[in-house]
Amino acid sequence: MVVVHRIDPATYERLAVHDEYRFVELRDGVLVEKPPVTFRHAGTIDRLARELNIQLDPEAFTVSSNNARLRVGNSYVVPDLVVLPAVVVEAMLERTPDRLAVFDDPVPLVVEVWSPSTGGYDMETKLPLYQARGDREIWRPHPIERTLTTSVRGIDGSYAETIHTVGIVECAALPGVRVDLGRLFG
Repeated sequence: MVVVHRIDPATYERLAVHDEYRFVELRDGVLVEKPPVTFRHAGTIDRLARELNIQLDPEAFTVSSNNARLRVGNSYVVPDLVVLPAVVVEAMLERTPDRLAVFDDPVPLVVEVWSPSTGGYDMETKLPLYQARGDREIWRPHPIERTLTTSVRGIDGSYAETIHTVGIVECAALPGVRVDLGRLFG
């Protein structure tokens, strides 16, 4: 029998700053370990992070890989990659530099790279949480199928989903940001 112990958000935030809990998420009060990623998964995150850092103004945006927690209710999720407003990051650093990086407000872009170990969890659990948060755009690169699925939030709060298979994809939430799928998937 599996015994589940629920913890509150404050306890999670205290635990998650320690190395042994670095890759632990909180799903409705239950700790969920984020599994290790494959070399292909990590490479896709790294290539996309480099591309975004080249194109984004560092005075306006911060790109974070596997570090930020996005919160909705009693759930905290760790996206593979997230683009955060620099002003928000700077304010947190000034106010609470030794606290866990937790973001409550919607962000411009969240990325979850498909992996054999995380694909189902990301689609069934994390995608609905990002949408409930109101994040502006959600990207789901699939390095094996070489596709990029984008979900863009409309003014009515619904998401329009597009599957890109080739060419250059423009980020609706970050004007001027473009990613070449050929380069992304190497």
